[in-house]
Amino acid sequence: MQDSLYVALSSQIALERRLDTIADNVANASTIGFRATGVKFEDVVSGTGPKSVSFASSGNTYLSTAHGSMTETGNPFDFAIQGDAWFAIETPGGTVMTRDGRFSMNENGELMSIEGYPVLDGGGAPIQLDPRNGPPKAGADGSLRQNDQLVGAIGLYNFDPGQNFVRYGNSGIVPARTPEPVTDRADVGVAQGFLEESNVNPVQEMTRLIMVQRAFENTAALMRQTDSTTDDAIKTLGSK
Repeated sequence: MQDSLYVALSSQIALERRLDTIADNVANASTIGFRATGVKFEDVVSGTGPKSVSFASSGNTYLSTAHGSMTETGNPFDFAIQGDAWFAIETPGGTVMTRDGRFSMNENGELMSIEGYPVLDGGGAPIQLDPRNGPPKAGADGSLRQNDQLVGAIGLYNFDPGQNFVRYGNSGIVPARTPEPVTDRADVGVAQGFLEESNVNPVQEMTRLIMVQRAFENTAALMRQTDSTTDDAIKTLGSK
């Protein structure tokens, strides 16, 4: 009976983690460039043969690779990535990957993220524009021109978040390894005047939320029933 309690407890821990990720996804359903979090669970087997017991692991998080829809804004400082790549920004915590392309140019001509962090080029350096020449024109490869002169390029990077990744802000991801700049790939580019919406499907996430809540309640009921059975057995044995 103790095994059933431990199995139910491991299940509740796993469900609680799934509940947290679903709630985070729902909260960021309208966050630009947000990629949904999923959780992968595995059985953890204790013992061997007929006495083996399977427990639920706490789970490993992973990042959804689905693309969000593209929205045209007409803002020359809005950029969306087409294909599998990431922007890089320099934060106090180091380089962070993001799909949020809401940029701006400050008074010094630096291209900045929505949070006020420098946007990096393919070499990992901040992008410097001429503040006197207005918004740049971007090529599909991320190249930036002012007055028909090449002044820089938005860096696009290959990046594998891996399992149990670390978020930075709403849509940023802290890379575990140094990201590699994208070179000579026709399937990756930049669309100026567009933004990528969150890839979260709110209806699907709400359905998952209801399912997880019901599973959590069923597990809690099983634990109460097992505990009651244990109490009854102790009372019966104690009266003899």
